[in-house]
Amino acid sequence: MARDADLAAWIKLSLIPGLGGQSLRKLLGAFGLPQHVFAAGRSALAGIVSAEIASRIVSDMESPAVDAALAWAASDGHAVLTLADAEYPRSLLETPDPPALLYLLGRRELLAQPGLAVVGSRNATPQGVSNAEQFARAFSAAGLTIVSGLALGIDAAAHRGGLDAAGSTIAVLGTGADILYPQRNRALGERIAREGLIISEFPLGTPPNGSNFPRRNRVISGLARGCLVVEAALASGSLITARLAAEQGRDVFAIPGSIHSPHSKGCHALIKQGAKLVESAQDLLQELGIETSAAPSATPARAVAGLLSHMGYESCDIDTLCARSGLTADVVSAMLLQFELDGKVASLPGGQYQRTS
Repeated sequence: MARDADLAAWIKLSLIPGLGGQSLRKLLGAFGLPQHVFAAGRSALAGIVSAEIASRIVSDMESPAVDAALAWAASDGHAVLTLADAEYPRSLLETPDPPALLYLLGRRELLAQPGLAVVGSRNATPQGVSNAEQFARAFSAAGLTIVSGLALGIDAAAHRGGLDAAGSTIAVLGTGADILYPQRNRALGERIAREGLIISEFPLGTPPNGSNFPRRNRVISGLARGCLVVEAALASGSLITARLAAEQGRDVFAIPGSIHSPHSKGCHALIKQGAKLVESAQDLLQELGIETSAAPSATPARAVAGLLSHMGYESCDIDTLCARSGLTADVVSAMLLQFELDGKVASLPGGQYQRTS
């Protein structure tokens, strides 16, 4: 029951209208835990926050939202972490503006794994979507948890790639944790809740207000060791995430594209500003000091050339390549992934692959 009382105080404090994160942390710094904040007198509180907010804090008004949040947190797979919890991710705690609360849905152990933010345009090109999914799959296979924002386009592709390997994925929402937005990504969000982790700093029931999404970007970058921008226009919100990542001391990476594509202008601008150019998954993994023993990189050159020769230049599927090469499906799949990241092969609808170089 003590834990419930402590958590109730945290939730109640976070729900005080007009009390922002910076002021909340000042109160905690001055008085200690939320219970002590509520026990302080109005005059003492007014030395930290406005008189109006101090009055709201000392009022004894009951909040049904607190009870609702406690009930939500008690459900299987749900949790609410506070700044005082040992499980609160240290990488986020060390950022300038860590959320007081994190509402979690799914595998909270993913918070302890190294993360990589993968972000980009909502109006992504087919090539951008393919790159995001394939790169994210490779990073997840190398042990990185893919962190993104559940938006359409690049974010969704990155989540799908992360879910396909051991590192899995974390989706940081700009809504309450009980609202999956946009609707088109609802099924993906439900899968992430089962196999990955959903995170929100916003109270339950918070709708998709426009101002929430730039704010949640600092959590995406704060949970990660680095930030990869796959595809972005010059006005893309992904550049906000990249800027926040740089301010937080994270490595920033970008995938280049055509000089004629407006979807590549943001990535090119980042590279001019010092972001590290990424042409293959290995480029980024080496920068982060992550050792990999993936089958493709360990495959002899003759085996690589052999599989490419078996492909020819007509489209074919994995079963056909297995029959032609004598390799197992696992090996062929791993090699195809590396070929695709290296630009040697393109994936086509219906599970088909085609050689491009």
